[in-house]
Amino acid sequence: MRRAIAILLLSATLAAGASLAHADATSPLEQAFGNTIVSTYPDGRKAELYLDRGGSYTAKGRRGDASSGTWKVKGSKVCLKPNGEPFSFCTPLPSGSSWTAKAVTGETIQVTIVTGRV
Repeated sequence: MRRAIAILLLSATLAAGASLAHADATSPLEQAFGNTIVSTYPDGRKAELYLDRGGSYTAKGRRGDASSGTWKVKGSKVCLKPNGEPFSFCTPLPSGSSWTAKAVTGETIQVTIVTGRV
């Protein structure tokens, strides 16, 4: 489960406030809704994250494992909490449609928002 979390949190790329469900049209997260957040790991494998406006997410890890949970904005970060796990992972908000981030595993990943659900 940690692998799936690392992968989807992968991009975990967003945030500021209390909950994205209340994000306005200028929120850095707005571009993620209805689209796919793709994280590319150093080994070339990719993970996919899908944020829903209501505060839930689904993900497919770089090893193909599926996961889901909830997300919310805390300050300048977006925090993902996988279902059934006692922890959450927070990462800075995106500053565009492509950026560098750290996965929950500590690896540096390349994150891109791809149009549509891939």
